[in-house]
Amino acid sequence: MKKNEPKRPLGEEMSIGDEAEFKEKAAYVSENLPGKLAKINRRIGLVSDVLALFRFMSDPAVHWGKKALAVGALLYFIIPFDSIPDVAPFVGYLDDVGVIALVVGYLGKQLRRYYLEETK
Repeated sequence: MKKNEPKRPLGEEMSIGDEAEFKEKAAYVSENLPGKLAKINRRIGLVSDVLALFRFMSDPAVHWGKKALAVGALLYFIIPFDSIPDVAPFVGYLDDVGVIALVVGYLGKQLRRYYLEETK
């Protein structure tokens, strides 16, 4: 994940093996998510889902193992070179939308309160 690190096989960026690796990847997400959201400029309706996953990931009360799902989805969203590269206009975000939707669907009710924070 560091700038000078050699490229890893596709998908390996999203795997999280332990809490230390989770913390490293969570820091990467925290640093890079605002830029990615600004880039899509709210053109896609998944911004509230992404923000809810980010809040879930940032909550110290949530076990790192559960947060790893959110981090993996957010990493997939942030990293431009995935199944369908984000450089392809609109189409490049379809796989990102699918991954975010899958994780949001899996976590379900656990994410509700992280959406409610938007209305405060």
